[in-house]
Amino acid sequence: MTVLRITLTGGFLGLVALAPLAAYAATNGPAVVTFEKDVLPILQKNCQECHRPGEVAPMSLLTYADARPWAKAIKVAVATEKMPPWFADPRYGHFTNNRTLSQSDIDTLVKWADAGAPEGNPKDAPLPLKFVDGWNIKPDMVIEMPKPFHLKATGTIDYQYILVKGNFPEDVWVTAAEMRPGNPKVLHHGKVWVRPPGSHYMENAIPGEAYSTGMGRNLISDGNDILGKFNPGLGAQSFDIGGSAKLVPKGSDLVFELHYTAIGQETDDVSKLGLVFSKTPPKQRYFFSPGPTAHNLVIPAGDDNAEVVSEVTVGADGVQLVYAQPHMHLRGKDFELRAIYPTGETETLFRGKFDFNWQLGYEFAKPISLPRGTRLIGISHFDNSAANKFNPDPTKDIVWGPQNWDEMSNCFVGLIFPLDTNPEDVFHASGPSLLPRGKFGPTLSVLRLP
Repeated sequence: MTVLRITLTGGFLGLVALAPLAAYAATNGPAVVTFEKDVLPILQKNCQECHRPGEVAPMSLLTYADARPWAKAIKVAVATEKMPPWFADPRYGHFTNNRTLSQSDIDTLVKWADAGAPEGNPKDAPLPLKFVDGWNIKPDMVIEMPKPFHLKATGTIDYQYILVKGNFPEDVWVTAAEMRPGNPKVLHHGKVWVRPPGSHYMENAIPGEAYSTGMGRNLISDGNDILGKFNPGLGAQSFDIGGSAKLVPKGSDLVFELHYTAIGQETDDVSKLGLVFSKTPPKQRYFFSPGPTAHNLVIPAGDDNAEVVSEVTVGADGVQLVYAQPHMHLRGKDFELRAIYPTGETETLFRGKFDFNWQLGYEFAKPISLPRGTRLIGISHFDNSAANKFNPDPTKDIVWGPQNWDEMSNCFVGLIFPLDTNPEDVFHASGPSLLPRGKFGPTLSVLRLP
């Protein structure tokens, strides 16, 4: 009755004029963001690789029932860009595995949480992603540790090295590999090395037994190569760029390198490696190199921004860079990979923050040619001050070493090069990496620039 009286005051035209406005509001008002229609596609594309049962993330995000309790936490994580983890500075380099969410995806997740995290109609949901028996690849061969490694409940656990006898009666070429922890709660990161016949690495080790030292220096000159890696968020590695593949020579064995963390109770781990074999002869060889490495590093006590510089020089033709993974320990802050070409031109290929808990690898969108004579520079910074809450001891000068309380500075790089190239010819340590250990650095001040 009240509405009729107001409408009559404005005449019949007033009533008619309100009708289009009501229709507009019904069709063009703020759209309701729902899990099934709007949120689930984002989680499938960006999150479920890690956020599913048996993976490294602490909760599953496969279904609405899984995700609903975490709606507010998801909002905070994406709004602050804490998740998905990605540390590359967008001003340098382009990467095919870029995990950065678009602003529209961030807005969608925030709106969903703010609206009370509605489910929506299950009929709007995309088909569930299919994961292959816990693998991100479909392996042709699986090799696992011969017996469990037993972890104590507390305390520091040194790096462990386990020789595993291979079953390679002939040369094989591998296009993808994935290292998976048997117990993701305790394996922080790890590698599986190819140890070809003739290598002296772990030559006196008893197969299956765990050692806290490497049983000899792991040298590229012995033909050792990283076949697979595990780091939180890293996933499987692909080696088929431009028809390339990774070589496992006939008669090779494997070495599992394992970095465990105690979790307050005794437990076991049996990690494994899955391999996908090339179905056709490769056109190029894919090889992992430690890249520019600072074995001579010194990080002074209390220094909150200590700089360390390392260098290698390319000594072969046809070398291309396809992957970069900086490596440091608990004091690591950031890393830059820079190329100085024979022409004198300098290019920053990668720059980004470093987080020990998320040691990510970065896959270049296009292979980067490194002509013979190119110098590849690693520039890292460390926080050895008391302000670094992860610092084991800010009162000590720190040098290179394998344990967490030591430090490292290098960048594992994925390279492709001609099949007849000897891997030990590809890089030679040069410049600051050849200097004797001093009181700090080496730093950019000793770098020979064109």
